This record gives sequence, C-alpha cells and structure tokens, in this order.
Amino acid sequence: MNYQHYYINGNPVPLPIGKVVCVGRNYIEHIHELNQPVPEQPLLFMKPSTALVALTQPLQLPRHGQCCHHELEIAVLIESILHQSTPEQCQHSIIGYALALDLTLRDVQDRLKAKGHPWELAKSFDKACPISPFIPAGQISDPSLMEFKLTVNGRLRQHGNTQQMMTTIPLLLAYISNYFTLLPGDIVLTGTPAGVGELQSHDNLLLELDNRYQFSTTVS
Repeated sequence: MNYQHYYINGNPVPLPIGKVVCVGRNYIEHIHELNQPVPEQPLLFMKPSTALVALTQPLQLPRHGQCCHHELEIAVLIESILHQSTPEQCQHSIIGYALALDLTLRDVQDRLKAKGHPWELAKSFDKACPISPFIPAGQISDPSLMEFKLTVNGRLRQHGNTQQMMTTIPLLLAYISNYFTLLPGDIVLTGTPAGVGELQSHDNLLLELDNRYQFSTTVS
C-alpha cells in the first residue's frame, strides 16, 4: 500500500496508517434524499486502511458494481489514543482535517441491505476512501463552522457546513471512543451532506474547504 498521511505543505504526517471509522446519516437532508429513517444514535461502519488512497491520484471505479456514488465528507486525523474519552479530550486529539470521498457502490449496497447483509462490499473495497492532504488543526479557525463543497464537471453537487451536523465532531469522537478505541493515525469520516450522486469515467472533481483550500481529481 502506497498511501501516507501528508500535510498540505507536502510534509508527511509522522503517524501510522490506521482504520477509517465512518459515520452515516449525520446530515438530515442527506437522510431525506435517500428516504431513510433518522437514527437515534450515530450510525457507524468502518473501512480498512487499504481503502485509503491519495485524492491526487485518478479515481478508479471498482468493477464489482455498476453505480458508484460520491459522498463528500470532512475527515479528521487522530493524534492520540481515545478510549472512553470526553468531547474535550477528543477535540484536542485532532491533528488535522481533510476532505474525503466515501465511495459507495449504491447498487451493491441496496442489494446487500435488502438481504440483511453487511455493506463491506459496497463501502470497504480497495481505494474506497480517496482523501486530500491534511490541514493542520491550528489552521482551521472554527471546526464547528467548516464549509465544504464538491463540484463535478463545473456543476455544484454537494455543499455542506459542519454546523448542519446532527452530532458534532467532538461528540462523534467521544461516542466512537466508547466502542472502538481510536489510535494515532486513525481517521474518522464525519458524514455527508445532501447531493450524493453517481460518478462516471472522465468526470472532473473539485473539492473545496472554507473557500480557501481546493483539491482536484479525475475519474479514470
């Protein structure tokens, strides 16, 4: 695996590569667009470290599905061990923020869910988590007000703000830490806003954070 955590200045982040804990249904409009029930507690699933890939590389659509959706998310990188931690401890454990795509094979997911089966084949395949370089936490003025966007072929697809989250980032991390110990180098994806849609070969993607940081990629 060639993935490595990097800062936006090109320097590597001196942390190991760990698991990716994902949060589903954390934006109410996304829940409505997929016609899903509102969860009483955060909905968690995981991607393995092999799902991580640098966003700067062209996206590769997997062959075992026919409908690959983009789900734009704020990602947080964990610097210290979190186990049954408080929200305050969790906030201080974040070393950086990034933009990630939770690539989802929607047709595969729907088929698995209809049978009551787990989602891993739809969510956890190799390179299912393209992620940008990390912005040091100290460079984000207010993590509770981060605005982020995804444009595909010049058209706005997703536009969210962390203030729209049903469960805030510190509360999410604290909740996760009660069930899964978060280790240095682990990543948490914090949910996607409305506007998820299908990716096609040769699509051009532009990801933006706080109207300040931009990352682009293409679909091969």
